[in-house]
Amino acid sequence: MQSIWSSPNPILFGRGASDATGEHLRRAGCAKALVVYDAGVKAAGIADRILDNIRAAGIETLCFDGVLPDPPDWSVEQAGALGVAEKADCVVGVGGGSSLDTAKGAKLLIANPPPLRRYFGREGVVTQPSVPLIVIPTTAGTGSECTPGGVITDTERGIKTNIAGIGCAVTLGIVDPDLTFGLPPAITASTGMDALCHAVESYTSARANSFSEVAGREAIRLVARHLARACEDGSDAEAREGMMLAATLGGIAMSGALCHLSHDIGRSLGAKFHVPHGNGCAACLPQVLERVAPVMPEKLRFFAACFGRELPGEAGAAEIGRAAREAALSLMRRIELPNMKALGLKRADLVAVVPDEVVMQCETAAKIGIVTSPLPVTRDLIADIVSRAFDEN
Repeated sequence: MQSIWSSPNPILFGRGASDATGEHLRRAGCAKALVVYDAGVKAAGIADRILDNIRAAGIETLCFDGVLPDPPDWSVEQAGALGVAEKADCVVGVGGGSSLDTAKGAKLLIANPPPLRRYFGREGVVTQPSVPLIVIPTTAGTGSECTPGGVITDTERGIKTNIAGIGCAVTLGIVDPDLTFGLPPAITASTGMDALCHAVESYTSARANSFSEVAGREAIRLVARHLARACEDGSDAEAREGMMLAATLGGIAMSGALCHLSHDIGRSLGAKFHVPHGNGCAACLPQVLERVAPVMPEKLRFFAACFGRELPGEAGAAEIGRAAREAALSLMRRIELPNMKALGLKRADLVAVVPDEVVMQCETAAKIGIVTSPLPVTRDLIADIVSRAFDEN
């Protein structure tokens, strides 16, 4: 197997790392920063902490605090328009995935004319270089600090899609575990499962390579060791740092291998039913792992072992798949992640919408040569996974 790795941007990792934000902007010659965040980051005091740090470095700030979940294109365009009108010469994104993706889109629009839909797509989209962008995650989940693009809701078509390319590239990711200490257990659980999905999906992707496998394996180990602890004791510094490292490694792993069925389903649940991203991606993860096991049993054996489910050497693919399913399901129950019933979803609605959406996503990606699922993606496969997840999880 030949492998190629390209690291999209530098990462500054460690407790207290965000205290260097203003200094890094000053070194880049910046004078006015567009700072992008949501109401939760503001309420937690994190936005003010970052703003004060930037101002202390002698840099003017303007704020876009209207970030929305699953950021709709029109909201991202508002952020970009603010940056253009006020002549921002850099962007700082602070928060979860929605804030970081909005910041990426705002950066893109500072140098590339709207509307944002002109730049939707993963491959072949040409954009012009823009201003420096620093992203500072406040959740241990998305890995957006080390991915070359963002996920935006295309409100015209009612789907989630991508922006990518040099126009929205991250200049520096600052990963500071201290910023997650006030994160509620429910958000810790949801974002932590997103990190796990990134890790295991990239590890089992049809595009997996030597580099993504190394990063994915370690991220899986870290989640197994630290997620439940972080949910049960939000002040556990070791668990918080371990989960931030897992999220970053998950982002690194998926940068090359990309994700597959759990994320494909999660995107549909987010776009059509407004399910939070981490919950949506995890909703069918146990069943996805069980279905993938016959194709790559040793990788699923590794996953199960990380969560304490050691299997005898002679264990077959079916036994390995069951162990992987139960390992994921046990974790989800321990961290009290709501299942699809608790999220208010109905089986008939899911089966009517999700399989067609997932097949469409995969067929669209395949047209440009991107195939990530280790299994042939059919409507029957997705309907079976979703139905079983609804009943079993």
